[in-house]
This record gives sequence, C-alpha cells and structure tokens, in this order.
Amino acid sequence: MTIEAPIAADTLAELAALRHRPSRTPIRIPETGPAAPTTFRVGDTVAAVLGTIGAVVGDLVQDRGGPAQEVSVDPRHAVAALAMSTLTREKGPDGQWVAPAVPPEREIAKSAIRPWPTRDGGHVLPHLSLPNLQARMLDLLGCTLSPEAVAAAVATWEADALEEAIAARRVCGGKVRTEAEWRAHPQGAMLAARPVITIERIGDAPPEPVPGGDRPLSGLKVLDLTRILAGPVAARTLAEHGAEVLMVAAGKTPQVAEFVRDTSHGKRSCFLDLDRAGDAARLHELVRSADVFSQGYRPGTLGARGFAPADLAAARPGIVCLSASCYGHGGPLSDRAGWEQVAQAVTGMCHEQGLPGAPELVPLPACDYLTGYLGALGILIALERRAAEGGSWHVQVSLCRSAMFLQDQGRWPARGTFPAPEVVDEVMVESDGPRGPLRHVGPVLRMERTPPRWETQSPILGQDSAEWKTAP
Repeated sequence: MTIEAPIAADTLAELAALRHRPSRTPIRIPETGPAAPTTFRVGDTVAAVLGTIGAVVGDLVQDRGGPAQEVSVDPRHAVAALAMSTLTREKGPDGQWVAPAVPPEREIAKSAIRPWPTRDGGHVLPHLSLPNLQARMLDLLGCTLSPEAVAAAVATWEADALEEAIAARRVCGGKVRTEAEWRAHPQGAMLAARPVITIERIGDAPPEPVPGGDRPLSGLKVLDLTRILAGPVAARTLAEHGAEVLMVAAGKTPQVAEFVRDTSHGKRSCFLDLDRAGDAARLHELVRSADVFSQGYRPGTLGARGFAPADLAAARPGIVCLSASCYGHGGPLSDRAGWEQVAQAVTGMCHEQGLPGAPELVPLPACDYLTGYLGALGILIALERRAAEGGSWHVQVSLCRSAMFLQDQGRWPARGTFPAPEVVDEVMVESDGPRGPLRHVGPVLRMERTPPRWETQSPILGQDSAEWKTAP
C-alpha cells in the first residue's frame, strides 16, 4: 500500500486491518492541511475511508483479471462532498445556476437545532427536523417553533432530566458531554471496545463471488431502506461503482427533500408499506435475490416485521445486511434514535467545537457521511469474506462510533476554512433527469481505470416499480 499523506497512515492501517487480505491497490491522499472549519481532521479521515473503499474495489477488479490502478482522494474534495446539500444548484428561469429554495419552516427548524443552556449549567440539543418528531418535541417542551421559544423552554429543565424525557417521548435529542464524559458513559465505553465497523457472520452459505461486469459492482443488487444521510450515502457509494440500488420506503414516511435529492443519485425508488401484508410479501420476494439489505431504522423496528438480519439470512443465505444507527447496537442507549447533531452533542464534538460554556456544532454533517462511507466499506469487506469463505454477514455502523473514530485521528492546531471555489469546482458535475438540470458534487474518489460515476440522477420518490431492473 502506498500512502502519501503521513496524517492518514495510521487511519488507513486501522481500516486495512478490517480486511482479511492485503491490498494490491495503492492509495494516494495528498497533504493539504486543514480543509474544514474545525480542528477535527475531517477531510483526511473521510479521504482515508474513501481511499480504502477504492482499494477494495480496485482489488476486486484485479481479481477478475482487470487492470491494476491507483486510487486517490483529495481531502479538500472529501470536505466538499460533506457539503453537497449547500453546493447543489438548479437552473433558474434565466438559465443561471441558483440554489434551490428551502421552505421557510425548514430554515426555522434548522436554526433551532443547536445546544441550548439548561437551568443547571448544562446544555441539551433538541432535534426538530422531521414534522412528526418536531411536533412531539414541541409538545414536550411546551413551546412554538422558533429559536427563542426553544431556548426559553430548554432553560427550564435540568440537562439529565430533559435528555431522559426526550428518550421517553421517543423523540431525538441529547445532552452535551465532554469527550471524557462520553467515554466514561456505559454506551461510550461499549462502543470504544468495538471496531469502527462491526462485521459479524450470522449464517452459513456457500462462497459466492462479488458480482461484477462492465463496472466493478455490476449485477450487485442492493435494497436501501434508509433515509437522511448515513444509510443513503452507503448505498449511493455502491451505486457509483455500478451496483443496482433500489430504495424502498413507504409513501407516508417523512423525508427531507434536499437530502433525498443529494443522496439518491444512481438509485431507483419504489414505495412499499410494510404495514400492508402484500407490500411486506413483495419485499420478501426482493430479498431472495438481493446481495445487500441496508436499513437505518431504530433498532428492532424491522425485526418486528420479520426483517431482522437473522430472518434475512434465512430467506437469502449469503446476504450482507447493514444496520446504521445513532448510538450503536447494544448498550443502555441503543434503542434511542438520533441524527448527526445528536451524535455530535453526546460524544463531545460540540463541547470541543465551541468556546467554554458555549458548545457549537461542527458545521458539516461529518458523522453522517463518515458513517455512510464506513457502512459501504463494511459491506464491501463482508462481500470479500462471502466470496472467500461463504456465509451471511451483518455489518454495523453508528454515528456515535464514527464520531469517536474521528476524535481518535487527532486535531489540527487551528481551524481551517472551507475549500476554495476553484477546488470545489474540480468535483462538480452536471446531471439531468426527473429533477431537471442540476449541478452538484460528484464522486470524489479518483480511480484511473474504473472511474466512479452515477449513471442516473436522483429519482423522484416512488417513481419506479418494486422490482429489479436486471433479472435475478
């Protein structure tokens, strides 16, 4: 393995150790210095994960007799990928590229999702994004949706009591902790004892090669039952190497429009409501010819409907299951849902990003995207193991464990700044499709002989039938 950037060396070595084989594909990560408005080594860490994904794909190509190649990732491009939703542009009436409009209520909600002081000197971050969760959170707080009202309501609580009340109401939010406090917490200690990606054999099956053809993952069938960044990024990453990805959601499921737009390139989309017997049966049929089943529901949700990893392995021996969560699987907080901002709050990232007594969010969805890329890497490693030794596999990643992995990479001496426009332009692409002309960040992993790309623009939700495009 060839490594250009010393900062990434230990990170790459840790990720490479998750594989059961040495890599033949060199990875180049140039030294660029801090490339994000934080001291956390966001660009280098994400670049290391993407580079390792490229190494696995490159090795698969060589295994089939294809050409050797180098893979590379510029950390500045990796940071641009995290900011995709703020960089996407659509054609305006005058033909110029303009930022898509965001509903005013969405902007208000975003401004209220931050750490707020509690009456005992702590801070709690309430999450207010999706309409159903927002309504329940505002009911708990007894306030209206505005930063001022949320701040005043949070100030009437003690931090621990509010965090527990949020969990009891089954909404999302978390107490701001220091990194040391998190790692002393039973949940943090449990995660620290695990690798950043957990890969577990859950059933027997004969060895099965990784599908491939014109592109490295041609023929690989992926069911994507995720939403809002981490899980969708994992499946989108497989799509950029040629996998067939079918997104499955119920039409009634709340979504965030810009996240669907930006994390669904290269996929198809269908509606199935698993509360309806016929739709659940259809998903079971799709599972029988799938290679990968990716889900990001609260732990236990799909298991109650017959789609737990063990159920999937029994229905389709050799399947690789991905479970993405906020707090991880196992431990006292594992049944709690959460998003990017919650993970930053509870793990100590907010505490460190801000000033003493004034925690702040890192202004990039670093945990979400990092978790998604780690999920894709875990899937690829599990597929390698399936090819070598058979079996069905369960891959687990979580936002909080990803935050800890990022913390483990060390810090820059000072905050950087967002990459310059001319650097971002290097990874911008244009697409056209059901959403009209778009200009957006494309795949940032560089591969000389099998360049990643998305073959289609993000679909409109539910536009496709619940079937595979290619024959099983």
